[in-house]
Amino acid sequence: MKVIKELFLFGIAGVIGFVVDAGVLYLLKPVLGIYAGRIVSFFMAVLMTWIFNRNVTFRQCSAGRGLMAEFVHYLSLMIVGGAINLGVYYLLIGHYALFHQWPVAAVAAGSVAGMAANFLSSRFLLYKKRHG
Repeated sequence: MKVIKELFLFGIAGVIGFVVDAGVLYLLKPVLGIYAGRIVSFFMAVLMTWIFNRNVTFRQCSAGRGLMAEFVHYLSLMIVGGAINLGVYYLLIGHYALFHQWPVAAVAAGSVAGMAANFLSSRFLLYKKRHG
């Protein structure tokens, strides 16, 4: 039951990350374009999901390291899910005019595709130490 609750909260973090990701992308799209803008928006989304996950989803767990080291570890783990996320995004943007016109839909598809890898790596590789 605990894993289901964590997965639900991780999903909420994902929704927060999606809103940040899409919002930053749309703010930066006129300046950086939809490709470079997405790189920046992705990293902003990672920062926001880390803050939520460490304080809510895995609050009863410890990463066993300092704050900055924890974030760097979290970021490195999210790169796998992020690669899946960005790969799906770029595939859809590059091959389907609808997604090029509405990049928020490609952001959503990429976010869903990367979530499983991100949850598993967070749960079993970073926040594996339970507070006693």
